[in-house]
Order: sequence, then structure tokens, then C-alpha cells
Amino acid sequence: MSVLVYVEHAEGKFKKSTFEVVSYAKSVADKLNTGLTAISIGTVAQDELSSLGKYGAAKVLSVSAEKLKSFVNQAYASVIAEAAKKEGANVVVLSNSFTGKGLAPRVAVKLQAGLVAGAVALPETDGGKFSVKNTVFSGKAFAFTQLDSENKVISLNPNSYQVNEGGSAAQVEEFQPATNDSDFKAMVKDIVRASNKVSLPEAEIVVSAGRGLKGPENWGMIEDLANALGAATACSKPVSDAGWRPHEEHVGQTGISVSPNLYIAIGISGAIQHLAGISSSKVIVAINKDPEAPFFKVADYGIVGDAFEIVPKLTEAVKAYKANN
Repeated sequence: MSVLVYVEHAEGKFKKSTFEVVSYAKSVADKLNTGLTAISIGTVAQDELSSLGKYGAAKVLSVSAEKLKSFVNQAYASVIAEAAKKEGANVVVLSNSFTGKGLAPRVAVKLQAGLVAGAVALPETDGGKFSVKNTVFSGKAFAFTQLDSENKVISLNPNSYQVNEGGSAAQVEEFQPATNDSDFKAMVKDIVRASNKVSLPEAEIVVSAGRGLKGPENWGMIEDLANALGAATACSKPVSDAGWRPHEEHVGQTGISVSPNLYIAIGISGAIQHLAGISSSKVIVAINKDPEAPFFKVADYGIVGDAFEIVPKLTEAVKAYKANN
């Protein structure tokens, strides 16, 4: 009996969400008085893999087969399930990221496991049962999902668990699972990354704007504030539909769901579809000239006023603060 955690990487480098999910999986393993093994798929340097020991992984299984260098949903799920069987792991933990949302249900089917998607807290354990708090209804509510199955799969929402350090280097072991041709019927041919931007799903701070910006030519002040804060930029659905901003920045029920520590909404009225995608944010700030904007009902802080006057002043204040601290 053990816990297995799947660790994502971008071009051989682990991200903050990886350290979060390893820290979470280590805490789950501690609750069960067992060990934690990580599995990495793709080309990652040895020292990068062994560094996962700092966050609680005792061992890392490294899968570096040529055909698995690029993400293949079905094949990766088969490899993770095979690793779980090899390690005797009856709990598998993944990040509830874009790839994790596709992998978790497939891994659960292969292991005949119960699944909790979007966990935000450690499970409460009672014998072999788990009760896990998770987001439901596009983040508009929380549920406590009970898992009675012997095998369990949990996907953790980004920015919902702290990173814990304190371990030593992990043992790295090559793992060469068997793969089936049927796992490669759908292949990813190319991945284009916006390397100069903060990743929106993993951002700790998000600066988002809506139709109150009046046009794409005014987006410079949003990017200036985001750069000053080290934040990702986002937008409402009408903005992406109008072509002002790319669709990968659309936050909401039909776009990307985010859970940053700080979400700043500028010139966004606050339609329910948009709120569904940002409701897991820890602190919400709304800037809008309409005092009756729905966003103010859910915001922790609200500023009623003209964004074209407020945002540049806010940017200058952030820059001044950083210069003096």
C-alpha cells in the first residue's frame, strides 16, 4: 500500500503546481502511514527529478520512452495506472490542471477507482473510506465526496494547498512500462507555448478586464498592471468573442477556471457565467464605474470609478512600493 503522484513538467521543468500536488500527496501518505512515489513522464534531468524529494517523494519513477515525450492522454493514463499497480498504490494524486482533468477519469477507470476531481483539502479518513472536500458546479459550490472504493484517484485544484519543503533527495528509478498501439490513436503533433507569459491556470495573481476597456487598443494599461504585479492577464467572454483578446485568456464557465490568491476584475460587470470561473479565488477586487455592478456583491474589495483613471494610478503605486521594498 502506498500513494502515487503524477508530476507534470513543462519542457523538463517542474512548476509550482507540481510542488503543491507532491506536498499534498505526501500529507495524504502521512495520514495513511505509508510512503509516496512520484511518476514523471517525458525527458527531465536527473537532479530535477531527485529534487522532488524536498517535497516528500521518497522515490521517482522516470519514464523517458521516445513515443511518450509529448503528452498523449490515453497513453499517459495507461502508464500511470501501470505504475500504480507496480507500486501497490491504492491512492493516485494528480493536479486538476488541463492535462490532469483528462488523465484523472481515465486512470480511475483503468484502476476501477473512485474519483474526486477538484479537491481543495486533505481527505478525512475513516478506515478505508475517504471524505474529500472539492469544488462542484463550475466552482460555484463545495461538496464532500465520499470514496468507499479500495482504489482512489484525487485531482487537486491549483493554488489550494501549500508547498511544504523539508525532505531530502529522492531516489530516481527508470520505469519502462509496456504500451499498446491503441493508446496512440490520437496524437499531439505540436505544442506552442507562450513562454513570455505567466500561465493563467497556475497564476497566483490575475488581472482581468472586460468591455469596460472599450477596445483592444486600451489593453496596454492592463498589461502594465499585470507586469508590475507579476500577474497573468485574463478577460471576460464578450472580450474574447469580439477578438480583443485571445480565447485562451477567457475566464468563466465556458472558459478557464482559475483559483488565484488575488483576482482583479476591471470593467467586468460580473455575469454569473464569469463568476463561476473565478469563485475559488482567495481575494477578489472589482473596479467598475457602475456601483450596481453584480461583481461588487462577491468582491472582497471594490472601487467605484473610471478604470482609465484608477488603473494607471494603481500601477504606479505598485511600482513605487516595489522600488522601496
